Parts: sequence; C-alpha cells; structure tokens
Amino acid sequence: MEGEDSLTMLPTIEWKGDHIRMLDQRKLPLKKEYYVCKAPKDVMDAIKKMVIRGAPAIGIAAGMCMALCAVRSKARSGSALLMDLRKTADTLEKARPTAYNLKWAIKRMLNRAERMTSSSPEKIRESMIEEALSILKEDIDINRKMGYFGQELIPDGATVLTHCNAGALATGGYGTALGVIRAAVESGKKVRVMADETRPWLQGLRLTAFELMEDGIPVEVITDSAAGSFMRSGRIDIVITGADRIAANGDTANKIGTYQIAVLAKENRIPFFIAAPLSTIDTSIKSGEEIDIEFRDPDEIRRIGRKSIVGQEVNALNPAFDVTPSRYITGIITEKGIIGPPYISGIRRIFQNK
Repeated sequence: MEGEDSLTMLPTIEWKGDHIRMLDQRKLPLKKEYYVCKAPKDVMDAIKKMVIRGAPAIGIAAGMCMALCAVRSKARSGSALLMDLRKTADTLEKARPTAYNLKWAIKRMLNRAERMTSSSPEKIRESMIEEALSILKEDIDINRKMGYFGQELIPDGATVLTHCNAGALATGGYGTALGVIRAAVESGKKVRVMADETRPWLQGLRLTAFELMEDGIPVEVITDSAAGSFMRSGRIDIVITGADRIAANGDTANKIGTYQIAVLAKENRIPFFIAAPLSTIDTSIKSGEEIDIEFRDPDEIRRIGRKSIVGQEVNALNPAFDVTPSRYITGIITEKGIIGPPYISGIRRIFQNK
C-alpha cells in the first residue's frame, strides 16, 4: 500500500500500466491511502473487502481486473488468452453478486476479447486496456449527463435526503445521486443535504459527508432511524439514492435501509428518485424477486472498526442490500433521461433508443 498525506480529493481508481491503484475507502475520511493491485486476485479481494464499493466503481474495477488478467497472462495465442480471461471472469463475477455493473463490465470485456481471438495476444492485451479505460471515461461522462437531467428535479432551497454513498467515490468520478446534487448546486441552486449514516459500514457518515464538505455543499448526518421523523416534520423535500441493480420492472436493489426510506417517503408525499446509469439496469430479470442479495460477515454488525461491541455468541444477520418495489419510486434518473412509471415500458423504450 502507498500512503498519501494530501487531504484533496483523489481519483477513486487508476490504471497504472501494470497495476491498479484504488483509494482505500475503508480508511476514509481519516486517512487517504492507495491500495495497489498487482494481480487479478488483488482486485477481487479489494472488491470483496470494500476497498472499492459502489456499483459503477465496481464495474470499472472489474474492467480493469480483466485488463490486468490479460497483461499478466503468459498465453502465447489469442485462444489461450481468452481461456485465461474466462477463468478470471468466472471467479470475478462472484466477488459481489448484487451489483449488476460487475457482471455488465465482465461481459463487455469478454465480448471484445472474443471478437479478437485470431489476433495476437499483444493486440488483445492492448485492446483490453483500451476497453477498461473507456469504461472509466464513459462512466464520468454518464454521471455528468445524469446530473444534467436530474438537477431539474431539485427545487431551489431544497433539502435532499440521500442514503449510503453514491458520489465520486462510488463511481469513476462526479457521482450518480451526488452528481445530481452537484449539478443542482453548479446551476446556482441553494441545496442542503441530509445524509443517513448508513450502518454498518457508515458510508453516509464517512464518505458522503466527506465528499460534500470537500465541495462546500451544506450537509448534516443523521442516524438511519431518524429519517422518518425528519420527513414527517417537513425537513426533507426530496430523496435521491443510487442503485446496485434495477430489474426490468423498475424494482431496485440498493444499500440496506433504502426500502424503508422509500416507504416513508411515499407515506409523507415526498418524491423518491433513483439515479443510476443504464449499465445498472438488468433487463434479463423481470422483478426484484430475482435479485441475489449479498449477505456479509456478521462481525460487520458486531464490531465498530476493530472493536467488538457485543459478544460473538450474539447472532447477527447482515444483508448488504434490500429491494425497493417500483411502486415506491417516483422516477429513475439515467444518462438518457428520466424514466417514469410504468417502468416496464419506460425501460424497454429507453433501451430501444439507446
């Protein structure tokens, strides 16, 4: 690992020729430190251990992991290199099962390699690096476009509630939900943010608040259980979150706790929006019932940092995500515009015009 003393914002992930550098998000905001990945297994470990998180960022990491596999492979033919890439893809896909961008990026990388099996291994390696870097660049551009479409939804003077972290740290840069907020501020609107702390990893407390403070956007952190009270008292005007996977009917998997926020928003007549790129939409599944929800180590609940706050004999259930049915979602902000209900036809139409 490489230390970094600067307190300025750093790129979430970088391709460095023969290795990958990621900002270790487990250490933020108290320390900024790079996590160096020299082999595909290092990238998989980084994804599993939450060094890098957020569906778009995981997709970028997956693309770079496949490129790193190509660089490290000793294959002497295009077909042999493709076999190595497929083996890596099989293992990589299991790193975090809920985030669809992971699977999307792997498929995109393999598709490009499969079109080049008659080429030399060196040509394929160059192509894999080029494709991975394209995924990174496109993600930043896509976030800017989402911000452009989404900022119109935020009234001047509004307080926005967000859950988890869907900012620059969860993407290649700029952010999805936070990108919409940033775009609103850049357009001249006065916007305040309430950020749920987001147990158990505290992404809202550690990451969202950190990003917004760096940008000079007013932010207050609240406990996850306080959101409903602030909605009822009229302190929240709009809710915007990111997403990890969206089904063909609009049902959306996002960080655990999102479902209850969406229900509370509907009860209090507050619009609830999802901001996510089209690469997060999995049109192969009909509804959220088909989304594989990742369960993580119970110690993430039983501990805060490295300190145990309860005995090991206490059982803990730790789903990383929940599914919000589409009936609670006011709209889905994408790089191609805002999809409204009915989502089945809206999603189908936006993919046909993609």
